[in-house]
Amino acid sequence: MLGMIGKLKGTLTSLDGTVGLIETQSGVSYDLFLPSQVLSSFHVGDTIDVFTYLQVREDALVLFGFVSKDQLRFFKLLLGVSGVGPKTAFTVISHTVTDELLEAVRKNNVDYFTRIPGLGKKTSMKIILELSQKIKSDFKFTAGVISDKDKTVIEALIALGYKSQDAKQILNKVPQNLSVEEKIQYVLRLTVSKK
Repeated sequence: MLGMIGKLKGTLTSLDGTVGLIETQSGVSYDLFLPSQVLSSFHVGDTIDVFTYLQVREDALVLFGFVSKDQLRFFKLLLGVSGVGPKTAFTVISHTVTDELLEAVRKNNVDYFTRIPGLGKKTSMKIILELSQKIKSDFKFTAGVISDKDKTVIEALIALGYKSQDAKQILNKVPQNLSVEEKIQYVLRLTVSKK
């Protein structure tokens, strides 16, 4: 099943709850579940670029979209936890930030997970227990490492009136696969939607 549909880029032509329809340049349209980070930042008519995971069921093929490779990797890690299916894993990803998720697992922070809709204490503890070992070996912690591209974005945001610390925190919520200009636009959309 590897390599079937790994990434999609196209125009968001419609939204129905958490499901978006993306029309690619070739004219083929795909229905896929989109995380809250996309739903809050993009509108119908926007071009979006998402990493994808294809769930193959007996009765359907279900696509899930992710704003970054780290989000997708963490989703796959969650699928390895017994009792956690794609819908639950996607809910976790959609309501959290990857760096915060990693930190919550490291600190055995059960409360962080129980605040996620539909996640009980038992499942939260299971996620922490089973992921703590996997993260040590499989997941490189990248928090605090700022690329040259992100430094440019931070400088631009400071010039627009953001405080340095605020700019860095907001940047953590921005998909890594965007260009400098797209990242700045994403941040502006994010902060305007919160007002």
